Amino acid sequence: MARIKKAIISVSDKKGLVDFAKELSAMGIEILSTGGTARVLRDAGIPVKDVSEHTGSPEMLDGRVKTLHPKVHGGLLSRRDNPKDMEEIKKYGIELIDMVVVNLYPFEETISKPGVTFDDAIENIDIGGPTMLRSASKNFKDVAVVVDPADYEPIIKEMKSRNSDLSYSKRLELAKKVFKHTSRYDTIIADYLTKITEKI
Repeated sequence: MARIKKAIISVSDKKGLVDFAKELSAMGIEILSTGGTARVLRDAGIPVKDVSEHTGSPEMLDGRVKTLHPKVHGGLLSRRDNPKDMEEIKKYGIELIDMVVVNLYPFEETISKPGVTFDDAIENIDIGGPTMLRSASKNFKDVAVVVDPADYEPIIKEMKSRNSDLSYSKRLELAKKVFKHTSRYDTIIADYLTKITEKI
């Protein structure tokens, strides 16, 4: 495992975000971001590169398509110890992404609001977020993945003690947390859609 050099941050829950990103930036880690997250970070004086600049593709479809791009997922899924993967990403101009910090559109909170419409609920189904989380978690040996703001402080503490890196055991622990989180998220969506269908 090499030190973490590039992170993508895109969060709905911005609790603790600025302090965490400042610590990453202070370690020399380049931050990629999107939309509202990028604005919050820039307002706090943290250098940020837009994902659209990184991929060379604009955000489209009212923000539905932002991070679904080979230059994001190639950078996450490429195995650093696999020569063929490294040759392939070089061929296509894909840069490695070493950390994903994502929490998801607030679907559960949205559907709990009185009078929420079906269309509002559907628009709060996150697609890009879970996809990045799953890509990073599958490749946890090479990509650190963070879904819970409560993990920011211990992550920074460990990174400072390990030259901007995280141990294998911490990476695996974080990946397990992601799959539990996305599983619960999908279950809530499935339950909601099932109940809606039953009413039709």
